[in-house]
Amino acid sequence: MSDAHVVAGKATPRGRFPHVKVVGDLVFVSGTSSRRPDNSFAGVEVDELGVTDLDIRTQTRAVIENIRDLLGAAGAGLEDLVQVTTYLVSMNDFGGYNEVYAEYFDESGPTRTTVAVHQLPHPHLLIEIQATACLSTQEESS
Repeated sequence: MSDAHVVAGKATPRGRFPHVKVVGDLVFVSGTSSRRPDNSFAGVEVDELGVTDLDIRTQTRAVIENIRDLLGAAGAGLEDLVQVTTYLVSMNDFGGYNEVYAEYFDESGPTRTTVAVHQLPHPHLLIEIQATACLSTQEESS
């Protein structure tokens, strides 16, 4: 048995898929970006001349906070994550991403894979993360 959710108050998926899907004790989180419900992006500034400044630290923080909210809708939290896969448009952003990631997780956190990709669904995106959490970790830590 499974239960899929599009979470109210979060950016609508750009396709026909849920934000999260719960199967047994596992919570699968679809690839998540820094996109806000109004379709703007955290970590993006564009001046009056169209010069764009993209901030990997702000985007990473927003992605992790979005994942926190999505997990919350499924009854889980960041502490329940067991695996994350991160997609970076440029490995030049790895340092900034890693710095913010370490604000949330340490060596006792989820396993992690980070890969570089050619592009993400919007030119302002530097990062996307998909994740898997396990609801039974709540019982183990009690």
